[in-house]
Amino acid sequence: MLKLRLAKVLESGPDPLRRALPATREQGIEPAGASERTESSTGEQRMVVELTGGARSGERREAVGDVALVGRAQVGDQVVVNVQALDLGLGSGGFDVVHVNLTRGLTGNGTPGAHVMKLNYTSLQHAVEPVDDRGLEIPLARPAAVLALHGQLAAVAWAFAQAAPGRRLGYVQTGGGALPGGHSGTVAALRERGLLAGHLTAGPAFGGDGEAITTAGALHHGMQALGWDAAVCGPGPGIVGSGSSLGHGGMAALDSAHVALALGCPTLLVARMSCSDRRSRHRSISHHTLTVLDLLLEPVTVALPAGIRSPVGADLRAGLRGVFASAKPAAAAADEVARPARIARHDWKRAEIDLPGFAGSGLATESMGRGPAEDPLFFGAALAGGAALTELLLSDQIDPSTGLDAALGEARAARTTPGADRAAGPDRAARPEPAS
Repeated sequence: MLKLRLAKVLESGPDPLRRALPATREQGIEPAGASERTESSTGEQRMVVELTGGARSGERREAVGDVALVGRAQVGDQVVVNVQALDLGLGSGGFDVVHVNLTRGLTGNGTPGAHVMKLNYTSLQHAVEPVDDRGLEIPLARPAAVLALHGQLAAVAWAFAQAAPGRRLGYVQTGGGALPGGHSGTVAALRERGLLAGHLTAGPAFGGDGEAITTAGALHHGMQALGWDAAVCGPGPGIVGSGSSLGHGGMAALDSAHVALALGCPTLLVARMSCSDRRSRHRSISHHTLTVLDLLLEPVTVALPAGIRSPVGADLRAGLRGVFASAKPAAAAADEVARPARIARHDWKRAEIDLPGFAGSGLATESMGRGPAEDPLFFGAALAGGAALTELLLSDQIDPSTGLDAALGEARAARTTPGADRAAGPDRAARPEPAS
């Protein structure tokens, strides 16, 4: 049963958190209590509410409301708020969420002409006009990077822009984290600075520049209709996690990578790495990334900062000392992975990064409360992903002019070559493993 409570709005209209982007946490917010309140430009309204009725009457709490869904609140409005996340003390729940505004939120008419539902069969279901294209033109032949965390987005986009100025990078927001497109201050900042050419919300996510029913539809539309040169796919802020191998929002990367591969995109997985996370399962290369790399049906590109030979073991420790003098390599690196051949089959690249440049960019340079100085490996791996994405774009791996007919012809030739299928397995299995 939903944990809903009646409340009265004490402060409204402003957005206490979006201005301090350099202090943004991974879930996209600062700690509650920020005093400066400015109008939100992202479709999310911040407010302070006071619970009314019951044993907790009079308790003041931070709250957010999605303006497109529940309208804009004013001081004195009576609202119903969902208090579950804040009561649980979740990392992504430093606030209550407005469920409905009882004073002025009962007169909405929806979007005229829209007929496809998002958040369908919930009390917040609403109709949108999907951007998914009617036709299918593949291969897309433009690269796609897949994120493990929303906190990687700013570094990837910044590094891409440094290496390929003027090229258009779009963002597809998937499930796995926050679903409202207006919740990310990082996206707003990247759009304002021209580092993202567009923001499409796919699947259960909503509220972007355009709404797609599927991640495939969003990628196709971004590249074919909007003219994106490359795309980055990943969850919104505050991913879901349980500590288990498969029960976390990072698994959305597996689906996104398979979609990108199926559409003919050179595909890069941005590795989640850390030398400072207190949880051992996320140090060196996170178990989130390892699981996705293990389960992928086809190899993808993975990037490491130049100077780091391996994502695990002694070579990672040595690389941290050489590349990031301030890192703490002794506690950073796992010595082995469960199935190394499944990890080694991917195309591991090394990319030059500019960590000081990114740290001074004014973008969101904190994740999980840590910045580049505290966790250089996390941001270094994301910057390497952005640089490697540019390499994929500028390479001649796939020529867009070949078109679908040529791609199908090559596939038919491969199927009719005797022993072609049998030959693929040993060749792939024989790929050298990263040094460890």
